[in-house]
Amino acid sequence: MNNVSVTLLNKVCFSMVDFQYPYFLSFVHMACNSLGTQYVFWRIKRDDKLGSLSNVQKWLGYLVRKDLDEIGTKYIRLFSVIFSLNIAVGNVSLSHVSVNFNQVMRSLVPVVTICMGIIIGRKFTCHRVLSVLPIVAGVAMACYGDMSYTNAGFFYTVACVIISALKVTAAGEMLTGTLKLHPVDLLCHLAPLAMIQCISISFATGEVYAILQRPELYLTDIRPTIVVLLSGIFSFSLNITSLMANKLTSPLTLTIAGNVKQVMMIAISTIIFSTPILPLNGFGIVVVLIGSTIYSWISLKEKSMQLAAAEQVSTNCPLIPAQIDSLSTQNEAAYDEMEKPIPSSLNINSRTVRHILK
Repeated sequence: MNNVSVTLLNKVCFSMVDFQYPYFLSFVHMACNSLGTQYVFWRIKRDDKLGSLSNVQKWLGYLVRKDLDEIGTKYIRLFSVIFSLNIAVGNVSLSHVSVNFNQVMRSLVPVVTICMGIIIGRKFTCHRVLSVLPIVAGVAMACYGDMSYTNAGFFYTVACVIISALKVTAAGEMLTGTLKLHPVDLLCHLAPLAMIQCISISFATGEVYAILQRPELYLTDIRPTIVVLLSGIFSFSLNITSLMANKLTSPLTLTIAGNVKQVMMIAISTIIFSTPILPLNGFGIVVVLIGSTIYSWISLKEKSMQLAAAEQVSTNCPLIPAQIDSLSTQNEAAYDEMEKPIPSSLNINSRTVRHILK
């Protein structure tokens, strides 16, 4: 529901309350995420001092800020550019196209992700590659004819799909690669940098000046302010609840929820914004949803098989004689080391220490 709320609130900003400033809206999102993650770690630090277990840690698991070296900081800065562009270009896309078109095109993210993975040397099974073909065909049918988008909107949406796929690939490396950051810690590192980048773009494009020239947006009529702030709050809530879902539910549940979200988004936006849909467009949307479900199921099945194979190898891998001899030698050396006399500078309770070591 958070995902649906953020997308619909963003569209309401652009089409109903006349807040045509996508980069400034992205800045508000990042400001809310930055303040939210800072509050999370402040709450954890305060509860640690009080000696109590924070509810945040109960929901999200053990959280700690990780210090980054020079290389890690460089990776964070580069990823923050992709992260902020993904949000900013996505909001720009929504200001030019319908929610339906935006959601259908976003279904192409797995296709682009596979292409990027092949480029960097990753291997994919034939089943996974073939499963994206219905998605491509469905998107072609869904986008045929008038589906409330402009040429500029089509360009921004395609760029959004490419950047989203790049973000997925890069985020996987940040979370499971050499840095191995907790998702909340990663968001805490990224949000301030992305916030600065978004407000800089907003200044460069004249959005901030245009907002200052329209005091009715924040003085006379408070609706734009309320919608923008709600969008930012739901943006942070979306990130937190998605992390909670990853911890508390199974991958299959998340897969089903993602496809249900797409159906809900298209249905609700069609009713609220009166988006016209031709029969071919509607059939294409159904094909995309089915194709996305098939792709998610195959992806989940392959991950389960990989985990099962890894567990089998770890439990059925015997030690060869050379390894046994090596371990025996190491154990004997360790035992000899423990038998050495304890220096006089450390002879307090030495008998007890030697007994524990044995």
